[in-house]
Amino acid sequence: MVLYFSSCEDEKYLNSTDVQLGFSSDTIMFDTIFTSIGSTTKHLKVYNPYKDNILISKVRLAGGDFSNFRLNVNGVVGNEIYDLEIPSQDSIFIFVEVTIDPTGLNLPMVVQDSIEFTTNSNIQDVDLIAWGQDFKLIRGEVLTTTTWTSEKPYLVYEYAYLDTLETLTIEAGTHIHFHKGAGLYARGNIIAKGTFESPVIFEADRLEESYENIPEQWQGIILISGSHGNEFDNVIIKNAITGLQVGTIEHEGFATLTLSNTQIENMSYAGLFALKSDIYGYNNVIANCGFYAAALLVGGTYEFYHTTIANYWGGYSRKARSTESLAISNVLVVDQEDGSSVTYTGDLNKATFGNCIIYGNIPQEIKLGKNEEAAFNFLFDHCIIQVPDTFNTSSKEHYNNIWKGVDYDPKFIDPYDEFNYELDTLSPAKDAGSLIYSDLFPSDIKKQSRTGDDGPDLGAFERIEKKNEE
Repeated sequence: MVLYFSSCEDEKYLNSTDVQLGFSSDTIMFDTIFTSIGSTTKHLKVYNPYKDNILISKVRLAGGDFSNFRLNVNGVVGNEIYDLEIPSQDSIFIFVEVTIDPTGLNLPMVVQDSIEFTTNSNIQDVDLIAWGQDFKLIRGEVLTTTTWTSEKPYLVYEYAYLDTLETLTIEAGTHIHFHKGAGLYARGNIIAKGTFESPVIFEADRLEESYENIPEQWQGIILISGSHGNEFDNVIIKNAITGLQVGTIEHEGFATLTLSNTQIENMSYAGLFALKSDIYGYNNVIANCGFYAAALLVGGTYEFYHTTIANYWGGYSRKARSTESLAISNVLVVDQEDGSSVTYTGDLNKATFGNCIIYGNIPQEIKLGKNEEAAFNFLFDHCIIQVPDTFNTSSKEHYNNIWKGVDYDPKFIDPYDEFNYELDTLSPAKDAGSLIYSDLFPSDIKKQSRTGDDGPDLGAFERIEKKNEE
């Protein structure tokens, strides 16, 4: 009798492990901007596309009782519902509510969860996404000339694309957050001007402390070839794949950028990635990247003064970094899907580094790639560079007052844990710079004077010693 009734029970529902429920959407988005504690409701329709009845053994919120979301499943309220029947070719409704306090300091910009469905041991899910703070949403938008202000933070979801001949002006103190996979792409030009006290910040939308220095949370910023007159001053770019790409190989022309008093840190691929473009930079820190801190490829014109390139990548990936922090080349070979390759070359008109530090945690942090068919002009002047003692720096055309080897570790205060690339009091970079460059840039990235001691320090930071009190 037990076997008989069990067989009848099995025949009542479709029992294949290949059962797939149908959903009215694979993602439920609450894109309301919340300005106070409150809730909104959305619905999800769940379909049974089969000729037999289906028994869903469990419907639950993945976040359980800690979730910001709440469920009403076919009239039953709860975050975990069992044994839910959907008749043949019928459907049920699930209502979802969310309650968010946007003033919570540790609240992520985007609150996420999912609804899990278990049917005959087969698990499916529907994503839940709710905007968690009061901000301005930019979701897959083509921008015309506009100004972003510091009144509220911005959240870019999918992408923001600045069209040709348009200008995006970003005021001091503005925070721009990017959801996973999102980026900012410009054919026009971007004018982002912060101050030391109120920088412009580009970062991810996860605000929890555990995500503070985690790379690869968003795509990055791309200035497409043909984008001219870009200015980034007192800007922070962090935790992307490639922080700032200047120029694109697939487009005609080149991009131009003035980059000053800017920090680009914690990228899974590259901090600054330039292709056949024109960059004028000073008082910058480019640090902690999985492949290149800075790559200047297919020629171009580049000037960097009082810049710190420091790459102590580690702790985020099992794969150790093997590529040099700074790559300079007038050639780029791109592999194609069919196994062939395309070689791009361009004249390197200038790549000048004055009063700079290029250092990291592998023995050689500079890579030079030269194609004899194109110009290759570069100069390191008054620089500490991390290269072996055997690295040839005898050419006065390319190297002037160079310090290399283990005796010239710049002694950053804490490059591993606190990511602090200021100089220790015993740093050999102290007072070692040329007055030619410090006269051009008399203040460092923190607005401290370079003219108050025996000479300018190398890199973006000037070490100011405290005077002993009498």
